[in-house]
Amino acid sequence: MRNDGRRNPPAGGRSPARPVVAVVLAGGVGQRMGAGMPKQLLKVAGRTILEHSVAVFESVAEIDEIVVLMAPGHVADARELVARNGFRKVTAIVEGGASRTESTWRALAAIGERECDVLLHDAVRPLVDPAIVRECVAALATCEALEVAIASSDTIVRVDAGPDGEIVRDVPDRSSLRRTQTPQGFRLSVIREAYRRAFADPGFADRPATDDCGVVLRYLPEVPIRVVPGSEHNLKITHPLDMAIAERLFRLAGRAAPPLAGPDAVRDAFAGRTVAVFGEGFGLAGALRRYGAAVHRFRRGDGMRVEDARAVEEALAVAAKESGRVDHVVHAVEVPEVGRLADASPEAVAEVLGAGTLGPANVARAALPYLRESRGHLLFHATAGAPHGLGATVRAAVVALTEALAEEWAEYGIRVNCLDSGRVADPARPWPGFAPAMPPSSSPLSSPPPSPEAIAETALAVLASGLTGEIIDVGPAG
Repeated sequence: MRNDGRRNPPAGGRSPARPVVAVVLAGGVGQRMGAGMPKQLLKVAGRTILEHSVAVFESVAEIDEIVVLMAPGHVADARELVARNGFRKVTAIVEGGASRTESTWRALAAIGERECDVLLHDAVRPLVDPAIVRECVAALATCEALEVAIASSDTIVRVDAGPDGEIVRDVPDRSSLRRTQTPQGFRLSVIREAYRRAFADPGFADRPATDDCGVVLRYLPEVPIRVVPGSEHNLKITHPLDMAIAERLFRLAGRAAPPLAGPDAVRDAFAGRTVAVFGEGFGLAGALRRYGAAVHRFRRGDGMRVEDARAVEEALAVAAKESGRVDHVVHAVEVPEVGRLADASPEAVAEVLGAGTLGPANVARAALPYLRESRGHLLFHATAGAPHGLGATVRAAVVALTEALAEEWAEYGIRVNCLDSGRVADPARPWPGFAPAMPPSSSPLSSPPPSPEAIAETALAVLASGLTGEIIDVGPAG
């Protein structure tokens, strides 16, 4: 931490001639949302909107620093979120001003006088694709200003006021129209000079620009503004309906797994740690042992039924007694498919719901005292084979439990995440009395399932990370 209260930029990242600073603009109060708090502090898909947005820039290697511009009176909330998530790239949290332009100017002042490339991003666009961020960084190598935009699929009209309402005056050619998004990118000296000229203009306050590119266009018209293609998924959350849409988009997209570090770093993360694995684990136990972890496996084939809360408690007590502590707990019990609910026996329904919904809750409850002491990690594995029936019910329950516990246990320093891999191509053990309702390839919605090795590698990467509250998409086998 520097003397001015800002943290030093993280070492080991990208270090070009011009560093790249992302400014996450979260200075609005969200009046149109009507939630009684800034909308960037509302939760969607288990995290606040602000956390989602900052996490995107934290994950992009090309971003060197992040400045958060926060709504007045809520800087402490932003600091708490940054600390809880371990966002290392955040070097400053600045209180916003009375207007968008004033807030942007405060953020630019916080960056300092050194030349750099700046990406200005609305915090309420939490679904921005990291690939778009990287494209913006690359474009700034050869331009001084850029705008992310997408083609308009709707016809746009210009209107004037009429005696009985608005009257259409013009229908512009849609092919030349674009809908703008963020981030917007600039050379710092360019956007700073544009704002200096704007503030020196007595008429600027009466006709303020609606975005930062508009300031450059008006006051530095000689600077070309390049267009970087955006995405329909880069939704701006403005109204209550947008929250529901964003929730669904997050579910559809999933989150990519973090990259697995080199062998030495992975060994450092697990050597001497104790991991309890409930279920087969898809090769995870062997991988953990290779990296020096003490692993305790509790498999259904050996008599462990996670539906039995007492059995789960006793199993973790044994692991803690033998190893002295428990650092990570993994619930990877494979839940069978029973096909259509109407065709399933009562015993099959009870088996699926017991292992898939009650089991994760029992494991979490029993793990809490150990993980609270070790400030460890609880990892679930959701393996809903079919997008309907009991499979979908189990997956939804595990996802909801992950998000709820991540929030509830944040104060204890416990990380809670979930791997979502769909049906797993494991030659594995069919459960007694269950037969697959249909082969995986017969479903029109199915995709090639990930291999056990891919799941195990993803689990290692997540356990070694600082992530929490995330639903990690393992993805199809490559």
